[in-house]
Amino acid sequence: PYTFEGQTTMDEIAGGSPYGASTIAGGDEPRMPSQIELDGARYQGRYVAELTAKLRG
Repeated sequence: PYTFEGQTTMDEIAGGSPYGASTIAGGDEPRMPSQIELDGARYQGRYVAELTAKLRG
C-alpha cells in the first residue's frame, strides 16, 4: 500500500508496487531481497492482519 514509506525511496533500486510487496530478481546473477523490500513485505503482512481483525470484529 501507499502508506509504506519505504516504497517511495529513491536511494536504491527496490521492488514494491501499489498492489503489494515484491522484489526485483536478477537475470544471471542471484539477488537477495533488500532490507526495504523485506520491510515492505512485513508491513503488508501486518496491514492485512490488522484489516482482517477489524473485519472480523
